[in-house]
Amino acid sequence: MLQSDSQYTKLRWLLTIAGLFLYVVDIWTDIVLALKYFQEKHFVWSALTVVFVLTGLLVTNIFSYAWYRDDLRDVTLNPEGKTTILGLSKGGLAALHLCGMGIFTRFYHLLKKGFRVVWTTANFYTEEERREENHGLFCLATDLSMLKLFEAFLESVPQLLLQLYIALSQDECSVMQYLSMAFSFFNVAWSLVDYRRCLRRSLPHVSEMPSGLPTAIYLLYKLCTIISHILSYTLLLILSTYSTVALTVLWLFWTTWAHLLQTNFCSSRGLELVYRAVVGVILTFTFFNVKGQDTRVAMTLYYSFYSLVNISAPFLVGLLSPELQRVTFLLTVSGLIFGGLVLGLLCLVLYYLLLHPREKWPEADEVDGLGAETESTRRIRNFLQP
Repeated sequence: MLQSDSQYTKLRWLLTIAGLFLYVVDIWTDIVLALKYFQEKHFVWSALTVVFVLTGLLVTNIFSYAWYRDDLRDVTLNPEGKTTILGLSKGGLAALHLCGMGIFTRFYHLLKKGFRVVWTTANFYTEEERREENHGLFCLATDLSMLKLFEAFLESVPQLLLQLYIALSQDECSVMQYLSMAFSFFNVAWSLVDYRRCLRRSLPHVSEMPSGLPTAIYLLYKLCTIISHILSYTLLLILSTYSTVALTVLWLFWTTWAHLLQTNFCSSRGLELVYRAVVGVILTFTFFNVKGQDTRVAMTLYYSFYSLVNISAPFLVGLLSPELQRVTFLLTVSGLIFGGLVLGLLCLVLYYLLLHPREKWPEADEVDGLGAETESTRRIRNFLQP
């Protein structure tokens, strides 16, 4: 089914509220945990926990504000040349984002518009108006899902790595640490699926990602490989904190690779460099198709390299750190690494061989009366991951 037939349903609206809840609780548990570390005089852990939270908030608010500014300049989205958006001037919008409210503003806008469309006046729309309204809602949802994906890999994933390192290296874990890791994990899972489904639904010429088994297999592939990577990095950090240098080198490598690919996601040069740095972080933990091209060779090389890293980490710990050769510790973590890697790669092959939607590209430049490409649709198209 093509995206022009998709509707922003009541279930989708309710799931948006669930996504907001996960986002808020994930940040709240991390802040409470940072305060707990501070009270216990673990100042480095407290500072790192706060840094990850602030990094996610800072970067997502920068992108959110820039996209609002782009939408104001887009004659398709703003034909009347208005200088306000959501009832706010550019200065008011900037102040809102400086307070870290960018994502919350987008949640409010999406929920408010979605409520009007799916709960109140849906029956008063013509077929053409209904299609345009639903397409607009999915564009709003996709912008939000992109920001949540950035936040997940800038805050939730590093937070999960940090808390796992602390828990495993100290051989103890508090209830708040468990809660922080659990909600970081759920936030990552939600962001991955929400981004994937919203992205494909928002483009008229791209086949929708089927729900049910395909979504479950895709999620399992992503989560298993990411968790396997995180556990491997955790073992290497326990072995030596200088492993942070290796992680930094990996991030620089993937950022440079994104730069060499000449990505074209942002409307400004400076923001594009920030985007490439974010892509570098994502690629440190999972494969990400930067240019929306055929990536079979790149994906094969990527997972071959990371399989080597995942397999090597437990063996290095066993050989170089005798004090960590506790049977329950090393066997459990190694089993999770190997099991996650194998299951994740099996799901990857299964998904792309049998379950991945095949595209149906239209011959016309404009699709179903949606008109010329808007700035929002351009962002989505340049962000497309097949």
